[in-house]
Amino acid sequence: MQTHFVRILCDIHCKYDERGPRYCIFVNDELFAERTWIWQDQHLEEALQINARPGQYPIRIELVEPDIGKLKVRNLRVDHGPAVV
Repeated sequence: MQTHFVRILCDIHCKYDERGPRYCIFVNDELFAERTWIWQDQHLEEALQINARPGQYPIRIELVEPDIGKLKVRNLRVDHGPAVV
């Protein structure tokens, strides 16, 4: 079966007190990215670029312990390719 390129975007918002937390992004239970939040008073647009066969690919974003902040994921959308969120 042929693979397709898909780009999925989402806006990540983070609230924290002292230092920025770390978070991981998983696609289909596979680690896709790990980041440390360094921004103040703004959001980050994440871009997930996936080249895979058609199917369902769960996306999960979670804080790394100690989870010292709160993440909000908003505006999950397909930017390119044959996909549905």
